[in-house]
Amino acid sequence: MALMPKRVKYRKIQRGSNSGLAQSNKVNHGDFGLQSLGRAYITNNQIEAARIAINRHLKRTGKVWINIFPAKSYTKKPLEVRMGKGKGAVEGWVAPVKPGHVLFEVSGCSETLAREAFARAANKLALRCKFLSR
Repeated sequence: MALMPKRVKYRKIQRGSNSGLAQSNKVNHGDFGLQSLGRAYITNNQIEAARIAINRHLKRTGKVWINIFPAKSYTKKPLEVRMGKGKGAVEGWVAPVKPGHVLFEVSGCSETLAREAFARAANKLALRCKFLSR
C-alpha cells in the first residue's frame, strides 16, 4: 500500500516553511498516542514501516489511526548533473511534521503493549517521539 496522493493540482511543490508547533497535540481517536518531539519530513516509506511495526506487535488486537499523510512532493536532480536547467523530477512524497504532532494512535489494547508497539514504530521514524495516553 503506497502512501501518496491519488491526484494533485501541481506535481512540484515549493519547500515552504515548517516552523511553529503542531495544532493537533492531543490523543483524539484512540487511548494511546505517539507524539513527535522534533521537526522533520517523514517519507511515505517511514510511515508505512512504522504502521507495519505497530500492527505486527499488536497481533490483530486494537485499532490503529495514522494522523499523518505524505501530501508534499520532493524533487531531486540526477547524479552528476550541472546546475541550472530547471527543477528536478519528483522523487517521493513526505509529510512535514512539527513538534507536538500526534502521529499514530491506538485503542483496544493494554498500555504495556501499546508502549512497546510505539517504541518499535519510533525506531522507524527520523525524529524523537514520546508516548501519550488519554
